[in-house]
Amino acid sequence: MPFSSTQKHDCPDRPVIGITMGDPLGIGPEILVKALHSHELHNVCVPVVLGDPDVIQTALFRFSIPLTLHRIDHPAQGKNEPGFLNLMAVSDLKLDMSALPSMTPAIGQAMADYIHTAVDMAMAGQIDAMVTGPITKTGLKMAGSSFHGHTELIAHQTGTRKFAMMLAGETLKVVLVTIHMPLARVPASLTREKILETVHLTNTDLKTRFNVPEPRLAVAGLNPHAGEDGLFGTEEQQIIIPAVRAARDQGIDIQGPMPPDTVFNHAIRTGCDAVVCMYHDQGLIPFKLIHFKDGVNITLGLPVIRTSVDHGTAYDIAWKGQADPASMVQAIRTAVFQARHRTDRTMAHE
Repeated sequence: MPFSSTQKHDCPDRPVIGITMGDPLGIGPEILVKALHSHELHNVCVPVVLGDPDVIQTALFRFSIPLTLHRIDHPAQGKNEPGFLNLMAVSDLKLDMSALPSMTPAIGQAMADYIHTAVDMAMAGQIDAMVTGPITKTGLKMAGSSFHGHTELIAHQTGTRKFAMMLAGETLKVVLVTIHMPLARVPASLTREKILETVHLTNTDLKTRFNVPEPRLAVAGLNPHAGEDGLFGTEEQQIIIPAVRAARDQGIDIQGPMPPDTVFNHAIRTGCDAVVCMYHDQGLIPFKLIHFKDGVNITLGLPVIRTSVDHGTAYDIAWKGQADPASMVQAIRTAVFQARHRTDRTMAHE
């Protein structure tokens, strides 16, 4: 469901944040209504939900959230006050949430439509940032999507070729060179160019979105002891060290490659702004040890601001009142911070 209005929005003290509902069958609706019950969020932004009116109304009732549903056709119509939940209806699924239905192509298409609509509005300047609720790859596939998740879909829609995943918290930020692939494929997937590209994306977005004038980065090695002069692997000598040297020669404050078992402690102790990691679990295991409830997933390199919860749909506890909204709250806070401090306004990346 594309968003076609041409009316633009200039970021005020309270930026307009578009929030996608995510998978209706998961915990997305619950954490969304719980998060928006917070007066604190309404004090710093105008939240606009992109989702399904019946599902959101059911969630408000099911979880006893005293918010009044305020249906709007444009983000500019959103109420800038607590007590209301601004909703742009993107789907009309008519689901019976008393007995959770199974995933269908229609539900999967609705999930995709929420994302497409948010991206359209962000690209058009209708919202200042987008926050995405959890979705399932199965639903996207059933809807005919060729994308594995949010990141690839949004990058394609915005025409972004160079992007990276950051997991961010108050204590630690990690950025991944490779993401979702078998561990056995990681060494062959690492190149000097890919590492250097990830370093540049991290350095640039810390400056332009996180208000860090002179970022300090650390890079994790791939092998134990960062290879120890080739005894435990040669990727450091052949790939990672040349990439770090190139980044340093280009004026980036960067250290490494450091042994993976010490780099995170070093980063936290010395105040490094982010750790660039070689593969998924290398970064996410220490990150989730510290930020299991309040971590935020951020896509670097996009022409729009996109943050997300750092968890999945959690079907095992969906619609049972057990879901913790902390990650959603922090994702919205992070989107607000970036919208306020953003210094880049380009709508395309090379």
